[in-house]
Amino acid sequence: MSNICKTVNLYTRKIKGGKMLSYFLDYYPGYRDETTNKVLRHESLGIYIYAHPKTQREKDYNARLSEKAEALRCRRYEEIVNERYEFFDRNKLNGSFIDYFKKYAGKKNSRYEQAFLHFNRFTGGKCTFAEITVELCNKFLEYLRTTHQVIHTKRKLHTNTIASYWSAFLGTLHAAHRDRKIKENPCPYLERAETIPTDKVGLSADELIQLAETPCEVPILKTAFLFSCLTGLRKSDVKPFTWEMIQLEADGTLYITDRVQKTKDIVHVPSTRGLLYSIYFIPSSE
Repeated sequence: MSNICKTVNLYTRKIKGGKMLSYFLDYYPGYRDETTNKVLRHESLGIYIYAHPKTQREKDYNARLSEKAEALRCRRYEEIVNERYEFFDRNKLNGSFIDYFKKYAGKKNSRYEQAFLHFNRFTGGKCTFAEITVELCNKFLEYLRTTHQVIHTKRKLHTNTIASYWSAFLGTLHAAHRDRKIKENPCPYLERAETIPTDKVGLSADELIQLAETPCEVPILKTAFLFSCLTGLRKSDVKPFTWEMIQLEADGTLYITDRVQKTKDIVHVPSTRGLLYSIYFIPSSE
């Protein structure tokens, strides 16, 4: 069945003990909301008239409000004929973007979670989907450029950290637009966050040996770090590591097979004696 409503009828129903009537529109066969998959049939207009007008003033009042209700019915019918259903999306736009951002960040990673904490602080914990505008988003970028860290409150955010949080925020906006929570995606009209090139330097073999021979108050921490260095796995992949992830191939070589948390790619890392040594000291319960 098409989403287009064929007819729009104007009705009233009793309220307040039957002394007043409330106008509402009835759509047939109704509009199917593509997000909830529910069929919407009625819309309350927020227009009330006297059920039994006694004075001329009350009769005139009913006549004026009835004309207004009929005008709204005609407007809705015109919008439906032109396949414009924005009036059905009113409740969506009044929904909480804060709640959506928090839930979405929880499915992603710490970068999104930190971006949410800053946006939550920036908005005071209140922001609807209707309030997501280009102006508000750019103000949030300026906030990131001037605010301090959540934990280290005396330090301002690093330039690359700002770009990282901004990227997470834009990713959330794309998701909200894809989920039809916001009508227009502001991302194409937003400023870019600058970044500073950095050189990533790894530890040399001699430094790794020195580190392995250095005592540590938390032995499992050092072992996990060495294991990460030898495999290239991130902390998020080392933490849930189990013995089952080590597999013996047909050529007799031991491989670590795992799905990376960040990219969801499957890695196939050949083991070495040094790697097996580090694995040996990681308890199987870890």
